[in-house]
Amino acid sequence: MGALAMNMRVHARMHPPPFWTVEGKAVYVERMKKELDLTPVQTGQLETILDDFAKYYRTVLSDGKTRIMQILTDDQKQKFDRLLQTQKH
Repeated sequence: MGALAMNMRVHARMHPPPFWTVEGKAVYVERMKKELDLTPVQTGQLETILDDFAKYYRTVLSDGKTRIMQILTDDQKQKFDRLLQTQKH
């Protein structure tokens, strides 16, 4: 039953995208605006903070991947890339 739910995208509706993604940022900002009664200025500041965090997160991921690739053989690099692709779905 769980696998069926996952295939039907129920999982995606149960767990919104992370707030450092474009999709997740919009959901997170709207939720915070509503729950915290943010002013327009605060909302803009929150969006800036989340943008900064997203840049930082992407940099960390990229740097980490680069460092991992440096220690792998060519065969391992191909396998690692495949592993990363399966995690995106």
